[in-house]
Amino acid sequence: MSDISPTRSAVLEMKDERRAMHEGYVFLDEKCLLLAGEILRQLDDHALLQASFAARHTQALRALAAAVARHGLEGLQVHPALDTAAAAVWPTPRALMGVKLQTAQWQHGEPGAAPAVQPSPEAEACRDAFAAALAAAAALAAVNGNLERLSAEYRRAVRRARALQDVMLPELERSIGDIEGRLEELEQEDAVWMRHGAAS
Repeated sequence: MSDISPTRSAVLEMKDERRAMHEGYVFLDEKCLLLAGEILRQLDDHALLQASFAARHTQALRALAAAVARHGLEGLQVHPALDTAAAAVWPTPRALMGVKLQTAQWQHGEPGAAPAVQPSPEAEACRDAFAAALAAAAALAAVNGNLERLSAEYRRAVRRARALQDVMLPELERSIGDIEGRLEELEQEDAVWMRHGAAS
């Protein structure tokens, strides 16, 4: 039984609260649908980027094997690497329902200033193949982060929607019914007292 005093104003306030809760539930339900749609799109992107990364990784391993066969492992290790100071990941941010999303593009630097002692097409192909694999990994990592954030927000929105639908709205509905029942009883008692007063 509700502890709220049974008055018409209390019932009206609770009905306003019920309407606001229902609007909140509808909003959360729509939010869940939008987040689920974006998760599906990100999963499609993830599958494509994962395939691209796997292909580039395979190419990089083949290029590494060819370069090692040409120069030997120690000989390949002294080849100039890419200028990592000039390398950067360029994120492009956006947001969906308060969730931060991004795409990322990795731009590698140029080879180091020191020339290779024994330059070869195999060594250059190896360097370029690993740069391409890093670029694919950066794009894939951005989508992985998007999926983590979307998944967390989706679970949070579902929990809130269920709490409103299964707990808070039914409790409020019971409280409104209880107060309306008590008001009817009070009105009947008042009517009985008025009849008794009029009869005497």
